[in-house]
Amino acid sequence: MACLSRVLPLVACLLVLVFSATPTLSILTDGRAKITQQSTSLNDGVDRTYVVLLEPPAHLHAHDEAAHRRWHESFLRPGARAGGRGPPTIRHSYTGVFSGFAAKLTVDELAAVSRKRGFVRAFPERRVPLMTTRTPGFLGLDAKQGVWNATNYGEGVVIGILDTGLTALHPSFGDEGMSPPPAKWKGFCQLPVKCNNKLVGLVSLMGGNDTTDNVGHGTHTAGTATGHFVDDVSAFGLGRGTAAGTAPGAHLAMYKVCDGEGCFESDILAGMDTAVKDGVDVLSLSLGGPSMPLDKDLIAIGAFGVMSKGILVVCAGGNSGPTPSTLSNEAPWILTVAAGSVDRSYRATVRLGDGEAFDGESLTQDKRFSAKEYPLYYPRDSNYCDVFDVNITGKVVLCDTETPLPPLSSIEAVQAAGGAGVVFVNEADFGYTIVVEKYFNLPMSQVTATDGAKIMGYARAGPPSAAAPLNATILFNSTMVHVKPAPIVAAFSSRGPNVASPGVLKPDIMAPGLNILAAWPTMVPVDGDTESYNYNVASGTSMATPHVTGIAALVKKAHPDWSPSAVKSAIMTTSSAVDNAGHPIMDEEHRKASSYSIGAGQVDGAKAIDPGLVYDLGVGEYSAYICALLGEAAMKTITGNGNLTCATVGSIPEAQLNYPAIVVPLSEKKFKVKRTVTNVGPAKSRYTAHVHVPKWLKVKVEPEELEFKAAMEKKTFTVTVSREGDGGQLAEGSLHWKSEDHLVRSPIIADARVVQR
Repeated sequence: MACLSRVLPLVACLLVLVFSATPTLSILTDGRAKITQQSTSLNDGVDRTYVVLLEPPAHLHAHDEAAHRRWHESFLRPGARAGGRGPPTIRHSYTGVFSGFAAKLTVDELAAVSRKRGFVRAFPERRVPLMTTRTPGFLGLDAKQGVWNATNYGEGVVIGILDTGLTALHPSFGDEGMSPPPAKWKGFCQLPVKCNNKLVGLVSLMGGNDTTDNVGHGTHTAGTATGHFVDDVSAFGLGRGTAAGTAPGAHLAMYKVCDGEGCFESDILAGMDTAVKDGVDVLSLSLGGPSMPLDKDLIAIGAFGVMSKGILVVCAGGNSGPTPSTLSNEAPWILTVAAGSVDRSYRATVRLGDGEAFDGESLTQDKRFSAKEYPLYYPRDSNYCDVFDVNITGKVVLCDTETPLPPLSSIEAVQAAGGAGVVFVNEADFGYTIVVEKYFNLPMSQVTATDGAKIMGYARAGPPSAAAPLNATILFNSTMVHVKPAPIVAAFSSRGPNVASPGVLKPDIMAPGLNILAAWPTMVPVDGDTESYNYNVASGTSMATPHVTGIAALVKKAHPDWSPSAVKSAIMTTSSAVDNAGHPIMDEEHRKASSYSIGAGQVDGAKAIDPGLVYDLGVGEYSAYICALLGEAAMKTITGNGNLTCATVGSIPEAQLNYPAIVVPLSEKKFKVKRTVTNVGPAKSRYTAHVHVPKWLKVKVEPEELEFKAAMEKKTFTVTVSREGDGGQLAEGSLHWKSEDHLVRSPIIADARVVQR
């Protein structure tokens, strides 16, 4: 799952396919997210779980689940197994997203299965990692007007979430004033949990009946996407306000497929399969794994099946930033989400004895602490604060950190040695990103590496005189809002380019994922604190994903007949490329952010339901794209249709896919791409092209004007790109289609590393 926290044991907060590494939650931990490779070498007699893809049987009715399961069971060799074990059994039978099953098999048993008619491919399972009171308003959602009113808060739309389960009795999932779910809904709540009009589905796909969230991740993401209005909410007395998800009127279905160790692919696919059959409208996965070819990526394959049923899949982009080319969930039929900051700060200002002050952040605040100054201690020989060989009683200790979150060992060491408080200096490559968590009751502040260097300089210089010793204090200012600039890309948010398909821009969109306050299960402790909390602050692309999921639900409510690609296009082309100070969005170093870090930009919930034009795509176009990228065998694997051929579906190169973003090779040679837009605004409208690119990049749009005379009318245009001068290896800009009422914006990326395939 995509989230940063100590609640999970070094979970890498991404979903990864079990082909090489297991999908995990995208949440930040006190150690950088790490993905380990699992060995695929097996000896005969040693079994492991495989996901087996089969050709859909023509002789069986699509809705006869029992018959499909019997057919799947027929692939397993009968008879005794090594060690006296019985024959292999089906773990999951899949019919919703593709035809196939999951089972534990030895090498010999897998070989026997592969020889049977109908077998397509087998994937050794991996475990993949997992990757609010303020954010709705920051995203343009207002309880009294606008999108929430226009869509009745998403009423009637069912959001499905694959995660760690749910605390069903949490106040965020109450159903006061809500209507029953739509008549099409087939889901249920596993006993002993009872459904209500908010929570319409809760099941575990991990075996057994335990749907409880013992991690916190699932409750947090569900509350962010569709939490009901709850007044006077705070976390540890901070961030006080009314909590609500981005689609507070939508219904929720939670599918438990993960625990604190991550998520097995077979369970994820079972969750997808069940969600499709239940009738969800949008599916959210705050999890992911390392990049791999799309035909080897079980999440991408499963998501294709979900998309083919008209359901948008929203996934976390991963927490391996700021390193380039570290994304998860790169398939173009997935809406991939990056993480940014929100305009709220849990301000904890470090004031030195010379009067200079540096703004940091902290969730452990004690305003009584700020009433006096304390001696400042900086352990020069061991500045990571694990061991102290001097008396630090009553002192504020200055410590370095090499992790996104201050290590618990340092906090415990300072506390045990009698330190009055602690100032942690951010790791250098996190720039201006400060990830906060609740830490015991030790007053503390986290500051950027830049400010930390200045504080260290003060500490190293020594006292000016015995009468003026080195002192410091921490001024706790509770919660500050309307902070500028915001958003800023979170340092941990994974970056492109897209490794699996370099000609398709990823991530697609950015949403708040840094220090997000949302629902939390009271039984899950928060870092050494024995007190129970209903709300907690967490960070990661896991936290960004449900923000976008909720907005997708609002768009689906306003336009129930739109395809997943149309909903995705609406979200991308109405996004914002500027921050709340009116400047281009910046990255963690306060440089202009690249499209490879923010995608199309920051999601704008106020505009997404009325985009004017959309770039639409369907199964046929995606199939042709797979043919061009990976070939016919891969196309058959991903689509689950063995009867299709590339000769019949055609071939669409990456750059020519009708995507809302344009990625082309950077060269003196002219490169032309074609796009088609559908008019979803006023029946009669006229759009004019406006190009914003560096002077050394030449971009020509033909025609320069699009005139529509009817709703749903389509128009095609071409964009020709070439280099004119030496400006580097990467050029970024945008194409704006402007009408009287709408602005439809698409990123343009010309990259010398991109090769047309």
